[in-house]
Amino acid sequence: MKKINTDVLIVGAGPVGLFSVFELGQLGIKSCIVDCLDEIGGQCSALYPEKPIYDIPAYPVINAQELILNLNKQMKPFNPKVLLNQQVEKIIDLDNSFKVFTSSNNEISTKCIFIAAGNGAFGPNKPPIKNIEKFENKSVFYSVKNKSIFDDKTIAIAGGGDSAVDWAIELSKNARKIFFIHRREKLRAAPKNVEMLKSLEKKNVEFIIPFQLDSINGKDGLINELIVKDLDNNKKKINTDFFLPFFGLSNDLGPIKNWELEIEKNILKVDQSTCKTSKDRIYAIGDVCTYNGKLKLILTGFSEAAIAAHACYNTVHPEKVLHFEYSTTKGINKT
Repeated sequence: MKKINTDVLIVGAGPVGLFSVFELGQLGIKSCIVDCLDEIGGQCSALYPEKPIYDIPAYPVINAQELILNLNKQMKPFNPKVLLNQQVEKIIDLDNSFKVFTSSNNEISTKCIFIAAGNGAFGPNKPPIKNIEKFENKSVFYSVKNKSIFDDKTIAIAGGGDSAVDWAIELSKNARKIFFIHRREKLRAAPKNVEMLKSLEKKNVEFIIPFQLDSINGKDGLINELIVKDLDNNKKKINTDFFLPFFGLSNDLGPIKNWELEIEKNILKVDQSTCKTSKDRIYAIGDVCTYNGKLKLILTGFSEAAIAAHACYNTVHPEKVLHFEYSTTKGINKT
């Protein structure tokens, strides 16, 4: 068993968790991050690394992976301990500290906990196609990590929400042909983007609507054809190089549900002024928390990271008085 001592344990290595390392570091507070994925970045890295984001201040547009790379650079001066491929399984409250145990047999002693778990442990909702796992990560993908592999290829995209529509529009710039499959005439995505997608029908997008997925034919993980069927069970063969099903995510707070915290609709309730949960010394920031007027935006999570860092200061450093300073005055606190 590996034992680690820190001031604040951050559960979740998404953008908000990463930024909280910086905010804590600026206050001289050590941190350690735990995440169940095998890389930092949360959904930004795992599901849409090349998707553009337009509401990060000072960046008219930045893709998700670049945002994570920049956040990683920003937190580097504070040398956080990063524990990946594991989740927190057990917490023992010792009155003035916590003893935390992870699934990889790490024992972490910490004064406070920040929960920055987004929507919890997540994974793609997979279509009910027999043996689809044989094609996964070869010709079936649930996220786009490298757009270049689709250059001049034929792609079948299934789904009716924002992810399916957004990626169909984006990949139409690269692909030779896109088949857009949905079981209903009406799409759930933003109307403006639906109109944009329909305008591409004159270019390289073909709508396969209303059709449902039936089966996949292929060999060695490579698709030869995707079989779909209409409402009368009439089948249609689609020759494609890749299949991208976007049916949303299944997510779960996992062990967090057993931490005896106040939860509302699978989200942690916090005091907006401090981001403190119903339990002392445990804070929640980002999409995992809620309060009256909450906006589920990355930039809101960044603000909550700063609020929680200042709120926990007296717990971590009870002997010190916190004097607020702007970063332009204090620079980067590397101590």
